[in-house]
Amino acid sequence: MYLIRLDDASEYMDVEKWDRVIRILDKYSIKPIIGVIPDNKDPELIDKYQKNPYFWNTVREWVNKGYDIAMHGFQHVFSTKDGGINPVNNRSEFAGLKLELQEKKIEKAIDIFIKNEIYPKIFFAPAHTFDLNTLVAIKNKTNIRIISDTIASSVYFCNDFFFIPQQAGSVREIPFKVVTFCYHPNNMNEIDFKNLILFLEKKNKKFGSVHDLKFNYRSYSLIDRMLRYLYFKRRKKC
Repeated sequence: MYLIRLDDASEYMDVEKWDRVIRILDKYSIKPIIGVIPDNKDPELIDKYQKNPYFWNTVREWVNKGYDIAMHGFQHVFSTKDGGINPVNNRSEFAGLKLELQEKKIEKAIDIFIKNEIYPKIFFAPAHTFDLNTLVAIKNKTNIRIISDTIASSVYFCNDFFFIPQQAGSVREIPFKVVTFCYHPNNMNEIDFKNLILFLEKKNKKFGSVHDLKFNYRSYSLIDRMLRYLYFKRRKKC
């Protein structure tokens, strides 16, 4: 089954591109995971886009459509060069920080969601990077028990969390049981939109949502470990 994940929704985003992606997904009845930055302080975003005073109204509309809202970190500001346990990048808002500091970030983040009547059940970190302290902080400060990230062939259970793997940044045929395609609508160009539409026209029946997943207590398998090894080995060569 394929899933669509959309990153970097916040008060500072390209509203036209986001609306365009949402229209495309709605056409094929695809309910994405949307990562919301609760207190965006990323200069690359806040200096580029005007603040949208109606953003949280939009998030509530997404919830009413059945979309899954995820906590996408806290402020989307990178404070370390640590890749943590999912070193897709060498920068992080969380990995490498002491537990107490990570707990403060998570607590402030969830408070903003609750203030806006949004109750996320999924977490994924900016730049995909987090560590074991991040998981402890999430467990201590929220009811979130699902992480969208890491390389695997399907959903698995580890460290008291269910992990939905995230393996690709654009749609393509991938022969795993569960595949998440991660898009950043703010950065999408015409080719990205065209390829997404063409793929959905042919393969839309293969797409589902988080609600279609089976959350059993499958452990991280030997096959998953091999996929992880090959994935990061390939990244080092790029």
